[in-house]
Amino acid sequence: MTIATSNPHIILIAGHWLGAWAWDEVLEYLKTDHTRAMAMTLPGLEGDDPERASKTLDDQAAAVMDLMVRLGVSEDEPAVIVAHSGANAPVSLVLDRQPELVQRVVWVDSGPVVTGSVFAADLPEGLEELPLPPFGALAQQASLEGLSADVLERFRSRAVPEPGPVLRQPVELTNDARRTVRTTLVCCSIPSAQVLELARAGHAMFAEVANLVTLDVIDLPTGHWPMWSRPRDLARAILAASS
Repeated sequence: MTIATSNPHIILIAGHWLGAWAWDEVLEYLKTDHTRAMAMTLPGLEGDDPERASKTLDDQAAAVMDLMVRLGVSEDEPAVIVAHSGANAPVSLVLDRQPELVQRVVWVDSGPVVTGSVFAADLPEGLEELPLPPFGALAQQASLEGLSADVLERFRSRAVPEPGPVLRQPVELTNDARRTVRTTLVCCSIPSAQVLELARAGHAMFAEVANLVTLDVIDLPTGHWPMWSRPRDLARAILAASS
């Protein structure tokens, strides 16, 4: 059983196309509360890595676990992992492989995936990477509510194409203990009541939520990128979940 500890390490992981920089404003608020919070960039999303387009979900999960080792995370001092959007696939792998090292997982407009899930099964094999789509197309998939023109410009200028292997790799999960990790859903673009209803109905995107042993929900109404639209409130939600 994972032990809850005070002031745990908090590891922030952003979704597709994003690196640690995406959390800068949230970290400003978190660090005023003397937390041990840090953001990481997943393998494949480091713009200066010449081999980044070949990175896989396994590489990303391994990087999260390696970071926990470097931070001294253990069963006695487990971490809180905050996963936004498409970070749900590698973080689901981490929960499957080392659930004892995670005190709580906080899903930000996201949630755990089911075994066998693939983000983009129809992505052509010859496509090495997926750039950030035009915002008109992106808005058809995820809410841009609350993002100013300046924020969108920064998003566009700093986004790194998502590696094709990450998008095509099935997530293979075997350890039911992942479902016992304390979980918080921070619901932004979809209200928590609707998320829970979809989970009970077995909707593919939320089906795993129905299998969680300990679940809390926080509604933070905004678009899909609350780290930019409501950074102070997101920091408060993370702190509340981590305490």
